[in-house]
Amino acid sequence: MSDTPYEHLIVETKNNVATITINRPEVLNSFNGQTCEELIMAFTRAGWDKEVGVIVLTGAGDRAFCAGGDQSDKAGAYVGARGTVGMPVEEVQSLIRDVPKPVIARVRGYAIGGGNVLAALCDLTIASENAIFGQVGPRMGSVDPGFGTAYLARIIGEKKAREFWYLCRRYTAQEALAMGLVNTVVPDEQLDSEVDSWTADIVERSPTALAIAKRSFNADSENIRGIGALGMQALALYYGTEESKEGGRAQKEKRRPEFRKMLK
Repeated sequence: MSDTPYEHLIVETKNNVATITINRPEVLNSFNGQTCEELIMAFTRAGWDKEVGVIVLTGAGDRAFCAGGDQSDKAGAYVGARGTVGMPVEEVQSLIRDVPKPVIARVRGYAIGGGNVLAALCDLTIASENAIFGQVGPRMGSVDPGFGTAYLARIIGEKKAREFWYLCRRYTAQEALAMGLVNTVVPDEQLDSEVDSWTADIVERSPTALAIAKRSFNADSENIRGIGALGMQALALYYGTEESKEGGRAQKEKRRPEFRKMLK
């Protein structure tokens, strides 16, 4: 896999483990259309490489796993690009579920917005004690109307999932562990060794048995993919409204958004 050049990712394979690192630390590893295209390529290649037994998804640097969609691209690169909302984020989400290998989210720092969705979608999530989880969509004029909402409710329960989206608060790694959003929390200096320990165990297991298990788990929540596809169509229309645009304007102008004024 190392023969394919990536601008937004670092992809490495060692000891039957493929590590996909979003390498945009200057924007807290947020993703745009190109990042999504590269993630699709990387997950496709790693997911069907017989030498790979497990995939690790992480972010470069110490500040963030992923801060979601790059808001600086929302008014530009999103428009007219591939994907229902202008970038193929739904394809990335589906691939994490579809590849027949366990995918582990290695989370250090912020897992916010779309980054929180990616961490939730991974089969397993290992977090540093400095990890921060949360949603920002309704505060920014956005939402994830599929896996980010319905599947999140499967993981942490509807009450907590609605709290995530309605209040847009942030949660510590220990709070995320208590609600079932992550599998384990370790001191920051032990994050890599913990990930190595989990991946070493997984690569010793039967690849076919793991693939069957993963598909069996997915079958129970597969209807969410259809809900998400419908929701993304609505989201594409929402992004064209003044109400949604107000979120981006307010962020750039460093003020509170005035969403309700846009309804008049």
